[in-house]
Amino acid sequence: MRYYSFEEFFEDVKTIALEVKPYKFDTYLAIARGGMTFGHFLAHALDTRELYALNSIHYEGSKKLDYIKIFNIPDLSHAKNILVLDDIADSGETLLEIKKRLEKTYPNAKVKTATLLYKETSVIKPDFFAKKTTEWIEFLWDFTV
Repeated sequence: MRYYSFEEFFEDVKTIALEVKPYKFDTYLAIARGGMTFGHFLAHALDTRELYALNSIHYEGSKKLDYIKIFNIPDLSHAKNILVLDDIADSGETLLEIKKRLEKTYPNAKVKTATLLYKETSVIKPDFFAKKTTEWIEFLWDFTV
């Protein structure tokens, strides 16, 4: 297990912001919970308020579930160019399922993906990512009280 610090996170957000800026995405969609902090910082870096969120459940702690629950999908009918955000493409199953669902629901929109970290064992390679990893990551926002 590797701890992902605020300093590393901040640098990775800047890296991705610079990479995605030329694409002029009109909509940023963070996957709750992992993509929320990433989405918040990226929206500030790109000076946009077009940040939305949806919920998905595919893990309980470090245990992968046999299903993917996707809910609270916002109305993105105005969107032409969507960037879906998550912290990591681990198995990639959630990211792929959300991308498919958005493409089916909004066939006139282009849907791209971005993650802070990417594992090559993922079923989907994000269009944008800061780093590859093989480790289980403990993100700075992974804590309970």
